[in-house]
Amino acid sequence: MRALREENARLEAKLQRVEQQKVMAQAAPAGQQAAVVASAKGEPRPAAEVKSTAEVPELTVVKLKPKKEAAPKLRTEVEVLEPSADVLAAMKKIEAEDRGVPSEPEEIDAAQGDELFQKGLEALKTGNVSGAVEQLSKFASAAPRHAKADNALYFSGVGKMGLNDYEDAARTFEEVASRYPAGDAVQDSMLKLAECRMKLNRPKEARAVYEKIVSRFPGTVAASQAQGRLTQLR
Repeated sequence: MRALREENARLEAKLQRVEQQKVMAQAAPAGQQAAVVASAKGEPRPAAEVKSTAEVPELTVVKLKPKKEAAPKLRTEVEVLEPSADVLAAMKKIEAEDRGVPSEPEEIDAAQGDELFQKGLEALKTGNVSGAVEQLSKFASAAPRHAKADNALYFSGVGKMGLNDYEDAARTFEEVASRYPAGDAVQDSMLKLAECRMKLNRPKEARAVYEKIVSRFPGTVAASQAQGRLTQLR
């Protein structure tokens, strides 16, 4: 029984090889089918056929030389447009403001300055304190060399006191004294400055301002008022 099973296994293996070779013969080109069939039958193949199936075509490598042509020229010229004088001036002004440098104030003639000053005073008298402060501050900033610029700055400080903004009012009065030391609004500005110091509960600073008024402007109405305030502070 064992011998029969071994013989049967050999026959099945041989049958499988024959089937595989048959499939290969059908898929091979016509010139090679005969050789595959002969191999399946155990017949020797002709030498010419064996050689033809074993030959591999040679590949030829061809090196191509690059063309010696100059690269195309690209246009690199860019048209430059110069900005106008007005644009340059505006750009310089913006750059100066970004750096914190104050720009040059606009020129306002005397008649226009008087009109702006009167509008600010009228607003202050009619109770439009915020509008008056804004109007007078703009005028003083836009026309610092105008004859009434120091008075405009002074009355803007008075308006700020009416709004209970004593810190900003004090800075405004200090600005009047520093920018216009020979102006007719200096004495009143210093009296108001001392008053702001008192409102801010800084009596020592107020006393120092009153003493400066007395020593700097002796015999004036402002000096008499400052002396009376000093007497009250003792």
